[in-house]
Amino acid sequence: MLNLPETVVIEDQGLRDGLQSEPKIVPPEKKLEIMRALVDAGLKRIQLTSFVNPKLVPQLADAEQVCAGRLRRNDVIYSALVLNARGMQRAVDAGLSHVEASISASETHSRRNVNASLPEARRGFTEMVQIATANGLRVRGGVQCAFGCRFEGLIQPQAVIDMVKAHLDQHVDEIALADTTGMADPRSIAELCSTVVAMAAGRPVFLHLHDTEGKGLANVLAAMQVGIRHFDTTFGGTGGCPFIQGATGNISTEDLVVMLHQMGIRTGIDAEKIAMVSRSLEVEFGRRFSGRMHRLLGRTDIQILHTPL
Repeated sequence: MLNLPETVVIEDQGLRDGLQSEPKIVPPEKKLEIMRALVDAGLKRIQLTSFVNPKLVPQLADAEQVCAGRLRRNDVIYSALVLNARGMQRAVDAGLSHVEASISASETHSRRNVNASLPEARRGFTEMVQIATANGLRVRGGVQCAFGCRFEGLIQPQAVIDMVKAHLDQHVDEIALADTTGMADPRSIAELCSTVVAMAAGRPVFLHLHDTEGKGLANVLAAMQVGIRHFDTTFGGTGGCPFIQGATGNISTEDLVVMLHQMGIRTGIDAEKIAMVSRSLEVEFGRRFSGRMHRLLGRTDIQILHTPL
């Protein structure tokens, strides 16, 4: 018997992870248009941006503008990714109530991504949490490369577990495990996630999956069976870490929503409205995204089986 939930929470990170590596700069007014479309489609959690060095990630140089233009709704949680204390202070000043503070489990990836060794990154995480807590922000503590690193290979699960414990000891509100390089498989997902869900003791555990090897949705199924109920996605399957050669996008929001609805699992999200966003951006960027369902949803000449929201 499958251990499946009745509902799943999805956070769309397309405005951050989905766009960050795109060479064509998307103006803030377009990003806010996308944000409004995501809200209209039923998204209750949206990661708007990341407070990073604009010289390294020029796509996100407008972080403050995007945050200032967000729709003020009590039923939608907006967040941003922060990687250092300066970024956390910028998030505070931008008026956000939720942030994701994230560090890597890979020494090589940590040095390439934030120019910090693992001990330095862990000290930096503590500083980020202290700033957030002092200003009343809720914190999601993230571990990147939790299932492997293209530079180093296998990341020992115990190393990830130790980092999760350190995050929990600092009273983060949520935990996130990121398959940053897309190396996870259903067994590794089930084994690590089952341990982390137990450690979290009721705090939400998010899974951030990349579909580099085409196992993203299989990994979702494995994760649900051990208690994961929260997932990160991007519209169209856009995205990928700009510091990892060959990195591909996240699991697609509309792909995941359609699969979950077919399985009788509610999300509250209208996949067809998300697909419209993805199709329009494919035209804007002049290329095909890695997701699949946005090219099928909305067509009248084919049938797609799904259950209501």
